[in-house]
Amino acid sequence: MNILFFLTPKSEVAYIYDDDTLRQALEKMEFHRYMAVPIIDHEDGTYVGTLTEGDLLWDVKERHDLNLRDAEDVPIMSVKRKRDNEPVAADADIEDLISKVMNQNFVPVIDDNECFIGIITRKDVIQYLSRKCGVEVEDELLLLAE
Repeated sequence: MNILFFLTPKSEVAYIYDDDTLRQALEKMEFHRYMAVPIIDHEDGTYVGTLTEGDLLWDVKERHDLNLRDAEDVPIMSVKRKRDNEPVAADADIEDLISKVMNQNFVPVIDDNECFIGIITRKDVIQYLSRKCGVEVEDELLLLAE
């Protein structure tokens, strides 16, 4: 099976650029209500890593008296990240995707030039597998997968 069947294209994904500020990241994540977003190199479009709410919380804690105005001067790449979501190549097999989606809420997808082309969410994979098995999954269970 082609994993691109599950792809949410870059045009429909909230992400941040590596030259964004802490404030821009906070505002984007708040607006979209996401717990994690991909970071993309602004110049060449390659996938850089994943920024999570936890990364932001630990960073704000270490800066002590950081306010939103000061956050405009903090480069997002200065925020320490605990772990980046491992990307999968667009031509990867389904086994590689499943091994990654088991440990990540979303899997970034990259092309042959390592450019970010979108994500595959755990929720989409679970929905597909449940339909294939003829199992009805309640919305509450799918929320846990997000």
